[in-house]
Amino acid sequence: MKLSVDRERCCGAGMCALTAPEVFDQDDEDGRVLLRDPQPADRHHAAAREAAAICPAAAITVIEAP
Repeated sequence: MKLSVDRERCCGAGMCALTAPEVFDQDDEDGRVLLRDPQPADRHHAAAREAAAICPAAAITVIEAP
């Protein structure tokens, strides 16, 4: 799995950081998403997928590797 975020698209809701805090954080300055780990460990995949699915701005992209 590989992740990318679009900080310009992010609305700062923080759902990603709440859902997958090992993978996402929020910028203290503007509240927008910060990607902690673009290639998270297997144990964090489910939470990362959920965070992407519930992001109200669709600012998280999940690329599944074969």
